[in-house]
Amino acid sequence: MQNLHLPHPEDSILTGDLEVLDWFTEPAYVSVKIDGCPAIVWGTDPATGTFFVGTKAVFNKKKIRIAHNHEEIDQHYEGEVADILHACFDSLPRTDFIYQGDFIGFGGDDTYHPQAVSYVFPEIITQSIIIAPHTMYEANDDLRDSWALPLLAQLESTSEVMFVQPDAWEDDKSFDSIVKFARQMATMCEFAKNKTHARKIEKVINTFIKIGAVLDAEALALAADCDINLIRLWQLVKMIKEDRLSQCATMGGPLAYIGKRFIAAEGYVLSNEYGSYKLVKREVFSRHNFNFGRFACAS
Repeated sequence: MQNLHLPHPEDSILTGDLEVLDWFTEPAYVSVKIDGCPAIVWGTDPATGTFFVGTKAVFNKKKIRIAHNHEEIDQHYEGEVADILHACFDSLPRTDFIYQGDFIGFGGDDTYHPQAVSYVFPEIITQSIIIAPHTMYEANDDLRDSWALPLLAQLESTSEVMFVQPDAWEDDKSFDSIVKFARQMATMCEFAKNKTHARKIEKVINTFIKIGAVLDAEALALAADCDINLIRLWQLVKMIKEDRLSQCATMGGPLAYIGKRFIAAEGYVLSNEYGSYKLVKREVFSRHNFNFGRFACAS
């Protein structure tokens, strides 16, 4: 799997790639999606053999933004992001691997609000930084050619870093029948002409979500200049996703709230042989992050 943003399952079908329908029918490794920001990537740079930190910009194809020391952090980053990376460089344990996680905050408190979700820990955090790791990467010679893998192991917290990785699982439920219906519906769709057209459709959908508009098939198809049957398939896949999301549960980790309302989690990431996808309620969490995200993190 390439180091792209984790997609929403429903968005992946817009170009006619229906692999996500196979994904729905297979069991998956489940992890909790923690609502932190910015994304932190760290580990050993395969090109230099030395420790590095950075944001997802370490994977840039052209403008390289990998920091192997404090001077390079200041060259590539600024403001609050740079301050966070300086602390990460000093605090993160050295490792032969490459990890990615969401930054939750600096120690010294028990309540954190990095984005849409507030997290309440049972006691004051004494470590310098708090990170929710979720992905590891492998690479042969260069970070820009790396590929992502689900993080199956628990990272051990240290005196300087608290790693937050709650346990998660899902109930055993078959989606074969509804997926079969989705395949039949797909035969009636005119898919996006190309990736540019698909991105336009995604942008229209995200705009509707951002302003709180009803995700009406006719209105979306008109605004995105696409086949209404494609939007109806998108809506069906979104419904399947939300059904699978309802089967997921978590235990451990901090308490989570959106506003004053207790929630189990922002969402989950499920990974199997067909890839990794994020399962979130977009009208709640994505809308909040579109409007209030601190570092314009991907929703």
